[in-house]
Amino acid sequence: MLLLDTCALIWMANGDPFLPAALRALRKAAERGELFLSPVSAWEIGVLASRRRLELQVPARVYVEQVFSRPEIQVAPLTPEIAVQASYLPGQFHSDPADRLIVSTAMVMGLQVMTRDRRILDYGAKGHVPVMAC
Repeated sequence: MLLLDTCALIWMANGDPFLPAALRALRKAAERGELFLSPVSAWEIGVLASRRRLELQVPARVYVEQVFSRPEIQVAPLTPEIAVQASYLPGQFHSDPADRLIVSTAMVMGLQVMTRDRRILDYGAKGHVPVMAC
């Protein structure tokens, strides 16, 4: 069961290349209905687009709607438990709220985070959350 971080979500939606093992895991999770996105990624896409750090062919609202409504996608809940857990992550983790909420979602739901974000990968390497580089 995979949870894509926001960058992995954008790469998937754009058809950008993934590492071979990550692509296999992504396809397998999609086929099984075990591919999750966090609502936090919708917010992050909106922020990136509004700051012109992400160029989209359609408005951010439409892009998010299209990606999140794909049949192979499950939307992970953003529960009070996940929100509070993000404030108490074990070990040392940076303060970016989106990353903290995505990592917390994975921890609470027992998901593996697929990412290229070095900080999340390093945090996973310390045993705090399952991660997979893409």
